[in-house]
Formats: sequence, C-alpha cells, structure tokens
Amino acid sequence: MPMNRPAAALAATLCLLTAACGSSSDGKAGDATAEAAASKTGYPVTLDNCGQKETFDKAPGRVVVMNGASVAEVSTLLALGLGDRIVANQQTYGNSEVPGRAEAIEKLPDGGVEQNDAFDVPRETMIGLRPDLVLSTTAYGFDEKNGFATRDQLKDVGAHSYVSPQGCDQDTSKMTLADSYRLLRDMGKVFNVGDKAEELIAASEKKIAAVADKVKGEKKPKVMVLFSNMSMGGNDFSSVVAKGIYNDILAEAGGANAFENASEGSFADLSKEKVAATDVDALVVIGYNDPDPAAYAEKLLKEFPQWPAARNNTYVTLSDSMYLGPSNDLAVEKIAQMLHPDAL
Repeated sequence: MPMNRPAAALAATLCLLTAACGSSSDGKAGDATAEAAASKTGYPVTLDNCGQKETFDKAPGRVVVMNGASVAEVSTLLALGLGDRIVANQQTYGNSEVPGRAEAIEKLPDGGVEQNDAFDVPRETMIGLRPDLVLSTTAYGFDEKNGFATRDQLKDVGAHSYVSPQGCDQDTSKMTLADSYRLLRDMGKVFNVGDKAEELIAASEKKIAAVADKVKGEKKPKVMVLFSNMSMGGNDFSSVVAKGIYNDILAEAGGANAFENASEGSFADLSKEKVAATDVDALVVIGYNDPDPAAYAEKLLKEFPQWPAARNNTYVTLSDSMYLGPSNDLAVEKIAQMLHPDAL
C-alpha cells in the first residue's frame, strides 16, 4: 500500500523538533532535513514498472503519450488535470462518453509527429521531442524492432518511461477494472496528485457498486462486444472481444460475454458462421475513430436477425469508457441501462 503522506509528514516534523534528530554530529541532521523536504514535496517517487525501477525527483513537465491504439494514458492525465504537461499526444478515439474529453484531446499538441510504419513515434523523433516521461500502453511502444526508442535509450537522454498495467508482456487479456485504478494511482504518485487520483477512484467504485447492487440477481444476458469497422485477423469478425477489462465491466453491469471462450487472448477471430450460430442477447459496439458506430451496430443486427438482440434492437455504442482508463463507471452504467432498464 502507498505510504500515508500525512503520517509521514507528521513523523518528519516531530523528528525535526527533537534534539536527537537535529543535533547529531555524524551527518544525520542533513539526512533528516532531506527526508522532511521529501515528505513535503512527495518526492522522490519510485515505481517498479515491468521489472524496471523509475525514480522521479520531481513531476514531469514534457510528457509524450504514445499511440498504442488506446486513450487510457491521455484520458488519465486529463482526468488528473495534467493536460498542460503533454508536449506530444498520439492517442484519440475520436469520441468519448465524458463530455468535452474528445475535444480536449483534439486540442492537445501532437508534437508534429509523423508516425512510422508501426503507427507510432519513431525513435529519432522521440529523442528530438526532449521528453522527461514517455507513456506507452504496452511494451510494444519501446521495442527497437518497431523503430521505437527503447527504455534504456530514453533513460540515456534523461527521460523516464512507463508501461501501463498488464502491458508488460503485450497481453491485455488479464486486464481488469483494478488496472484502471492502478494507472490512476501511479500517475497520481508520479505527478504528486495522489489525492485527486484517490478521489476519482473512490467516485468510480461508488458508482459501479451502486449499479452492481441494483442488477444483482438478475439474469445475465449474453453480450457481444466488438470494435466497429476494424479488422485484426483473417475472418469476417476479427475484432470481437474475448477476454480483458471488457468482461469485468460486463459482469458489473449484469451481463456476460457471449464469446469469452472463443479465444485465450483479448480478441477472437471468428467466421460469420460461428457468429451466426451464437445467441446474442445484446450488442456493445466500441467506436475507435468511427464517426457513426451506431450505423455499424444497426447493420450487424440486420445481418443476424435471428439474434434476440436483433429482435429487440438491443445495443449500445461506447468508446473510451469500455477500455483501460478513468471512466469505466460510465460503461458499466450505460450497459446496465441497456440490459436491465427496469432495475435501474
């Protein structure tokens, strides 16, 4: 657990007021003064991130947010009021469940970056941005084979690096709501806004618990979750969610993933026949830079009229709240309203 800062500050203050701490002749007085100063500023802060220790002596002021087909990191920074620290952002979903967030992301500087063939910030461009912190959703963003700056190369130019929870091995299939909270807590520590992070976490937990309590005991409809107009494999339906934070969100909303067992990874690559043979009670379409995910949802329901979801026109479109980030409570609420309108 994180150290209780008020207790640490009190201990340091009491230490300074005693002769034992302040009058030593062996150099410990300087140590006590340094400890007291650290307790007031919140620094240094050390994170153990993917087996690599990152120690921050102050809050970063030149942050680069890598693409990673995510908005987790940029949304977390904005939720914590840290948008002014970003010098280059590559993340966007094009829309958001949070009013004003998509517009706020759009206004962030992009650093004039021309993405490489791996759709992210090339190594030389990254070094030229002079970052003091680089955020990546997974370790993919620091892989030299992809043309990116490695974590060691960034360290050589004085830049910290951070891989978001469950991203160390580039496998997000074990991601849960707790990982969204961990990302908030880690950034709260790094930027010395831990109180704000805990405030956001507490509010999210309270909202989700309230929804989960209302739908408790209700039958769990089978839900298909997929990204609209996106191809990740060779079959007709390759962006269907199998595992990850999506299932955690569905469970809290009183639903279950119809395709959870279709793959061991985050996504299933399914044929049209497999999709047609599965009962789907409801549809969650995630719009990733898609201006009209509802049109995709309606098209899909027409394609599979045998689904209960099609007969009842049961679907909802979401974007950033359905993924790692600070707004999962909104996804839980919206899905629960779709699945159990009479309970909420």
